[in-house]
Order: sequence, then structure tokens, then C-alpha cells
Amino acid sequence: MSANADEHVAPRHWESDVLLRDGSTAHIRPIRSGDAELLVEFYGRVSDQSKYDRFFSPMPHLSERDVARFTHVDHVHRVAFVVMLSGRMIALGSYEGQPGDAAGPESAPAAQAEVAFLVEDAQQGRGIGQILLEHLAQAGRERGVERFVAEVLPDNHRMIQTFRDAGYRLVSGFEDGVITLEFPIEPTDTAIGVMAGREHRAEAASIERFFNPRSVAVIGASRRQDTVGRALVRNLVLGDYTGRVYVVNPTANSVSGLPAYSTVGDIPGDVDVAIVAVPAESVQDVVLDCAAKGVHGLVIISSGFAETGQEGRHRQRRLVGLSRSYGLRVIGPNALGIINTDPAVSLNASLSSQKPARGRAAFFCQSGALGTAILEKVNNRGLGLSTFVSAGNRADVSGNDLLQYWEEDASTEVVLLYLESIGNPRKFSRIARRVSLRKPIIAMRSGRTTQGVPRGRAVHKVGVPPQAVDAMFRQAGVIQVDTLDEMFDVAQLVAHQPLPRGRKVAIVGNSDALGLLAADAAVSVGLVVSRSVNLGADASGPDFEDAIDAAIDDPEVDAVVAVYIPPIDVSGVEVADVLAAVGEQSDKPLVSSFLGAEGVPELLRVPDVAGATAGRGSVPSYPAVEGAVRALARVVEYAVWLRTPNGPTLVPPRVDQVAAKALVHRLLVEHPDGTELAAADLTALLAAYGVPLWEARPVVTLQEATKAGRDLGWGVVLKATTHRLRERPDLAHVWRNIDRPAEMKDAWESLGHLIDDADTAGFVVQRNAPPGVPISIRSTEDALFGPVVSFGISGPLTELLEDRSYRIPPLGERDPAAMTREIKAAPMLFGYRGSEVVDVEPVEDLISRVAQLQNDLPQVAELELSLVLAGADHCTVLTAAARVDPVADPRSDWFVRRLPAAVEDTIPN
Repeated sequence: MSANADEHVAPRHWESDVLLRDGSTAHIRPIRSGDAELLVEFYGRVSDQSKYDRFFSPMPHLSERDVARFTHVDHVHRVAFVVMLSGRMIALGSYEGQPGDAAGPESAPAAQAEVAFLVEDAQQGRGIGQILLEHLAQAGRERGVERFVAEVLPDNHRMIQTFRDAGYRLVSGFEDGVITLEFPIEPTDTAIGVMAGREHRAEAASIERFFNPRSVAVIGASRRQDTVGRALVRNLVLGDYTGRVYVVNPTANSVSGLPAYSTVGDIPGDVDVAIVAVPAESVQDVVLDCAAKGVHGLVIISSGFAETGQEGRHRQRRLVGLSRSYGLRVIGPNALGIINTDPAVSLNASLSSQKPARGRAAFFCQSGALGTAILEKVNNRGLGLSTFVSAGNRADVSGNDLLQYWEEDASTEVVLLYLESIGNPRKFSRIARRVSLRKPIIAMRSGRTTQGVPRGRAVHKVGVPPQAVDAMFRQAGVIQVDTLDEMFDVAQLVAHQPLPRGRKVAIVGNSDALGLLAADAAVSVGLVVSRSVNLGADASGPDFEDAIDAAIDDPEVDAVVAVYIPPIDVSGVEVADVLAAVGEQSDKPLVSSFLGAEGVPELLRVPDVAGATAGRGSVPSYPAVEGAVRALARVVEYAVWLRTPNGPTLVPPRVDQVAAKALVHRLLVEHPDGTELAAADLTALLAAYGVPLWEARPVVTLQEATKAGRDLGWGVVLKATTHRLRERPDLAHVWRNIDRPAEMKDAWESLGHLIDDADTAGFVVQRNAPPGVPISIRSTEDALFGPVVSFGISGPLTELLEDRSYRIPPLGERDPAAMTREIKAAPMLFGYRGSEVVDVEPVEDLISRVAQLQNDLPQVAELELSLVLAGADHCTVLTAAARVDPVADPRSDWFVRRLPAAVEDTIPN
């Protein structure tokens, strides 16, 4: 045992719940000195062959010395993780630094470490070795380890494959009958992609278990009418569920004609999913019973958790921790339930008696009451759903998990999300961006304006404005809407009609007034009306057919809006037949306002071979033409996003990341609690990313200011730089065009009189910069949201009007150009009112460099280039400020899989 064992404490974020390959959960944590008994029991369950593969010799038992060595580590040179399931240790992985390769003092972390695993035979094949390698590699990176070395016997194919599949650049050797594998643990794009793929498959598998159970047990089923348990059983049975339904009620012999069992353990057959409707204080006992029975997942309808206050939040955290420790995932608590309309399953495990018809859209929400209203809207519109989840308090399973499942689900073509909060914004952005490339995601966020927080949500406010969250949605290709009605307006379009190729629309109708309304609405939302046809009030079916066919054949038309509101009460069958026939055959989207109907009316539906309510080609209708046009505009934006890829990740040239990281490390060693960067350090940090900072000489006396002006060759400015002054709209803190000592004296005295507390003003002297448009570029690091970069015109009006563009690094090659053009004040850069046109390429390059700096250095809490002058032939950074702060867990979720300890919600601050 090393002398310094246990002298360091393992970071808290090294302990977490994880998801295994089959979708079940386990717990990973650093080994503890008190794990000796667990280790011995674990080792006793490992086969002799696995022991031989690990130690290269027969080793039937661990000696006391072996146990002590394994359980006592210093968490720096020697690190070990154990994987726990149902209170038992099922795997052990460790690395040990090789001091001979370490540079510097003996106490410094080794640059190279030997890594090894041992997994219980019964648990092999579940991806546990891969998870151990990910967590050991991340711990090694945090401790300064650069390379791992592993020695493996040639016959140990499974372990060799674990290393080969990890995505690292392996170098192998063979000596004395042992294969040596060596690889750097710096995360490569390949390794990150491998990890993301595993995460996707595991999370999708965990959700698949809920939607396709062969058997369901209702725990808390009741014989009394109008009870939750009775409703759950009734909805399962009347919904024609194809699997086995079991009911658990210790005080009844039968419920709804089904035999009742005292506990889930008494059920004779297997149980895949348990629907729990018992008092909150009894739920933990149910979890233990379900774990013993081998249940895969829990849908907890019971209330009395986080929505009730602090005590309920503690109860909810205990529930999640207990469930995951036994391999169970949880939907809820306080959930409405789940629905799968696939005829092969026909699952209505919810409190809603309204089971939606089969459709192409999948829906996720949290609120139970809202979920009931949503299902009613779906039925009224004839939209249909593939699957539905109302997750209640969302303590475990979240919208991110559902996105992982729906990405591969062939029955789902459209994803609908009603988000009361965002649990993990970074992960949501990453998954949504990938899913949006395959199928549209339509999302509504409640509280966007009021910042409202739903009851039962443990909320961490993010430090970024709502506009940054909106930018994240746009970057990910998410169609963001403002109301539930608009969500369904868009959904019924993308679920039934093709995507438009562009913004040009034709309007065909029998009302001139409604045609004008449609045209005005189209222009207001960025569409171009290239064709407008008024057929007159008495237009017939053939009239509509000829006009719509002509519009669809017109290469200047990308979509058609058909308006049919007859002056008298008629069925409209003739026109409906035309719209349905054209909608089914056209490769351009056709939307309508047909008799003021909402949804997909029976007359406009096309039969679906898969059994959905309405087939592809069915024509959606809107009660108002403005709704039709607004929905079309949302879909156009999505189609444009799909057809204009953002390009590869933008990496600016001439970046010295090593020097920047060394500078930040030195600053945090000198200032463990963080610090504002001094001028020299700020200049060096920006220079490492190719950003030259205009020289500014700090001065505290008139004599120093005069000397600085003379040294700079005059033609200088004197200005205050403290934060309280540099944002003043009257620019009273700046004195320009100083060319001689007398002018400097006048400037010094005048600013001293104008500025309160001039001694703390932070005066500097700079050379006059060439004229240009003042712009500002900022970046921040949020603990939950990650890096954010923004751009705007410098000055107080930009702040008052919130006229800034935002992006989430890393940027694509189109992002910087888009950022400079999407602010309202963008014309100022392009010759507004005869001004000089700015060369925006250097501005875009500057944005990309700031974004790359923030992406590379999470310890940079904030960076602001508050005054940059952009001209026709220059881009000069005059004023900048930055701060570095320690980061305990620097974005490790980018490189290692972890389930959150408890789902915590985030809202913009």
C-alpha cells in the first residue's frame, strides 16, 4: 500500500449513475477503503478464467494485502472505480501511474498509467468495461495523465475489443506472450462519436422497454370506482393491450375481473413494466419488490413528491437513487402515463381514457393536466400519435431519452415537445441537432417571457439570456412555436405534406378578401407571394384543380395555400376531392383553409396503409388563413436549415491552445478563487488565439499620461476603463485627439471633474484608432449551458433593445456570417445611409476566434471585447476584459456518460 494512499479525496462528480448497453442502470463510484468485504464477495463470484485473464496466473483468492492495495488508492497516481448493482460490486477498473514517465517532482501525476478491468462473468456483455474505460480516461485527464497502457492476453478477445472499439489511436506490441496496447487518452472526434453512439443506443433501449412491454402490472389497482388504480386497469384493458395485465392489491381477490396478487413478487409470470399508484410513502417498498421481481421500468403515477415542497423533493431524490441502484428507470413520479398506439402493442398505461388514433407524431410533455388536454386536441384535429409520454416531475426519464428513442423509431416521423424546463441544455442541443436531420422536432417552451417555474421543479437558473436559448434551438434545427395551437398547426403540415423547397408561395382561393389576408400574412412572416389567383365565389372543383395544378407546375412556386369558403352552406365534397387528389400526388406542400375546419378533415384525408388516421398526402386545414401561412413559414425555416448545412466545425488558424491553457492554469494556481485578467495576461491570452489587442498604457498621474502620449507619438485618447464608466452612453469617459502636453493636461483635469471618484477610473492612454463601426463580441461559460458567444453593435441602445445574436460553440463555418447579419442593426455594417461599407470578413474571423477560445477554455468565465472598431480595411480591438474561475468538472459530460444525480431543470436567468 502506498504511503500517501487516501490522502486525496475523489471529486464528487466521479460518482454517478450510468446506463448499461441493455438500457438498465448501475452506479459507478471511486473505490473506498471500506469496500473490502464487497470486493472479496465480488471476487468470489468471478470465474477462474476471468481471474487468469486479469492477473495472467491462477489467483483463486485475494490476500489481505491484495484487498488492502485495491481498496486504498490516492485518487491521483492510483485511481479505481467500482460498478455497483443491487448493493453488490459487479466490476472493478483501475489505473496506476508509471512514475518513470512523469516529469517533475515525484508527487506530480504520471503522464502514463497502466489500466485494467475485471467484470463479473454474469455481467459481461453489458458494456460495463466500456463505461469503466470512459470514466478512468476522464479521471486520468483531470489528473494530468496523457496515455494509458494495457497488457492483455491474446485469448482475451473481449477485452482487446473493448480497447479497439473505444475510438482511441492504439499502438500494439507483443512480447513474452502478452499483447501491449498503448494509446493517448485525449478525446478524439472518433472517441467522442463512439461514446455518443453508445449513449444513444443505451438510452433508446431503456425507453423501448417501456413502449413494448410483454406484460404490465398495475400496483395499487383498486376495486372502487373513480380511483386512479381502477382507471389504469380499465384503460389498459379497454385499450386492447396485447400483453398480459396483472393487478396488485393485497386486500382484494380480483379487480375488474382480473385476479389480484398481494405483491408483485406473487405474480407467476414475468413483469416488464410496473404502473405504480400507491401512496408516496409506500413507493420505495414497491421499488424493492419490483427489483426483486426483475421488472425493467416503473411508471409512477403517485403524487406527493417534488411538487409538494422540500420534503417531497428529498423523497423524490431517494426514489430515483434507489430505483437506479437496482437497475430500474423511472417515468414520473406524478405522471399521467405512457401510450403506444402500435396495433401490435396497443398500450394505454395512462390516466387518460382518450387513447389517440394511430399517427406519425410522438409527443412528450410533463404536466398531467396538460397531457389530457393535448390528447383531446389530437383527437379533435384527427392528427394521431405514434407514442405519448407525460412524465410528471421528470425525475429520471426526460425528453432527451425520448429523443434518443424516437430518432430510430420507424413509426415516428415528427417529434412534439412541450418543455416546461430544460434539464441538460448541452445534451439536448447535441441530440436535437442530430435528430432534426432525420425528422422535424416541434417544441414549445413555457415561461419564455415570464420565466415561470412549474411547481415541483428544482430549478438551476442558467446565466444566459432567453435569446441564447432560442439560438440553441435554431442551431439544432428545432421548430420553436409560441402556442400549443401553433404546435399542432405545424405538426399536421409536416406529418402529411412534403417540405417546401423555398419561400415562394401561390395563393388560390374563391375569396379576394381572404386572398389578400393570406398574402399580407405571408409577407409578414418572410414568405414571397409569387402567384395569387382569385377564382370567384362560385368556383367549382375543376376550377380549383386547374388553378392548383398550374401553381404546382410553376417553377416559381414552392408551396400552395388553398382557400375555400363558399358563400352558402355546402358540403364542398367536389373541391375536397380535388384537394385530396392533388395533395397526395404533389411534391410541393399544399395547405388549406377548407370550410374553416381545423386539423385534417375526413374529406381531405388520404388512406394510410400503415393504419394511421390520415396518410401521407392528406391536406391539413386551418380555420384562419393566417394560421395556415404561419405554419408554412415555420416549416420553410426548417427546410432552409436542412438544405443549407452549417458546414464543418470552424477551427481558426494560428491558435496556440497549449500556451493559452498554460496561462489559464498559472492564473488559477496563483488565484485559486479566480481573478480578473491584468492587461499583460489579457493581451497574452488573446494573442494565443490570434486576436491583437490595441495597446493601452495604464496611467495614474498626469505625468504618466503625458509620457505615455509622447511615447506613443501623440494622436492619442485618454479614457476610463472601469466597468461602471466604460458603458456610459454619453461617452464622458473618453477624451480624443490629444496631440500635445497642454491638451493632455486639459483632458486629465476635465475628466477628473466629470468623473466621480476619478482615482478608481482606471485611466489608460491609447493611440487613436482608424474610424469604424463600434461592435462588441462576448463569450461566457455557464455551468449547465456551456459556452455561449454573442455579437452586437457596441453601445447602450444595443443593450436596451437586446439586439444581439447568439451561438453555441463550436461554430460551423456559416455561423459567424449569420451572426453579423441577423441583428436588427446589421445595415450599419453594410453602408447604411451612405456610410462606409465594413469589411465583415475580419469581424467574422474575430467572432470565430472568440468562440474557439471559449470552447477550448471552460475556465474563462467571461470574455468581452466591448469596443471593436470595424472599418473598410481594418478590425481593431480597443477594449477587452476577461475573468477566469476554477471549474471542478470542466464539461466532462462531453467525454463520459453519466446520468444526472437527479434531473434538475434549468430556465434562462
